[in-house]
Amino acid sequence: MEKIKKVPIHYVDNKKLYTEMVKFIAKCDEAKEQGLQRPKVTNYIGECILKISTRLATRPNFVGYSYKDEMISDGIENCLCYLHNFNPEKSKNPFAYFTQIIYYAFLRRIQKEKKQLYIKHKSFENSIVMNTLVDMAPEDASHYSAAYINVDAKLNDLVNKFETKVEKKTKKGIEKFFEEDIEDGSL
Repeated sequence: MEKIKKVPIHYVDNKKLYTEMVKFIAKCDEAKEQGLQRPKVTNYIGECILKISTRLATRPNFVGYSYKDEMISDGIENCLCYLHNFNPEKSKNPFAYFTQIIYYAFLRRIQKEKKQLYIKHKSFENSIVMNTLVDMAPEDASHYSAAYINVDAKLNDLVNKFETKVEKKTKKGIEKFFEEDIEDGSL
């Protein structure tokens, strides 16, 4: 009995996408020479970018985010911004080119959302510290203070990670090495 080998079904045909991209890049080059605006993206290229972006959002490392639609939109937007930079002479794989752009757009969106969450948390923390709850009755204020004390551990972990990351970025050059020496007690 003969085994039938299954041919994998791809949701984006890379060869067809490549030929469409070659045509599009040629139109872009022609428009640039004539001093015209870049041409509009073809429907096929647009559909492929949408499919790649939505499919990448289902990967395990991007599951569970409530802002998945924003991630997908950012990925599509970045692809459209850098579409004309695809060089058919360097690569025959536009699928990988777009996937890479979308992947990093997702990572940037996640970082933006984490920063916003950090800002919200810090503003809430400052509102309690600055006694903005003064107008409330004493029993209400104590209720909110108790709720604040029981802040979720994940939120505190997020704040600590964000602040540590910011501290690492601010240390530059020789100051970084002096600070490590002081911590070690070698100075």
